[in-house]
Amino acid sequence: MHSCPAALFRAVAGALAAWGMAAAPPAQAQSPALLQAQAQAQSRGELLYATHCIACHSTQMHWRDARAAVDWPSLQAQVRRWQAVALLDWPDADILAVSRYLNDRIYRFEPVTAEAARPRRQGF
Repeated sequence: MHSCPAALFRAVAGALAAWGMAAAPPAQAQSPALLQAQAQAQSRGELLYATHCIACHSTQMHWRDARAAVDWPSLQAQVRRWQAVALLDWPDADILAVSRYLNDRIYRFEPVTAEAARPRRQGF
């Protein structure tokens, strides 16, 4: 009996290899450098969206006929609105990051100047 998960994995992998099959290493066997590289491959906007938004807002939500985001300012306004509804209290940089992620991935609104890209607070 193997007491170490890594030793058990090696034993199973060896048996599978003998049968002409391959086994993927368990998640805990991945190097920290690999995990960090995978995390950095995602933008902050993508990570925030995947963590806080995707449960309710699938890509179908963004393609529906009655979508609320019709241009860059309205996209930012919707990101600001929904993060407030979810009580996330995101700083402007996070609202901008999620807006950019959605625009790059889904909406493709016309690029805006750096000044116009800054999130605007309603009522100010």
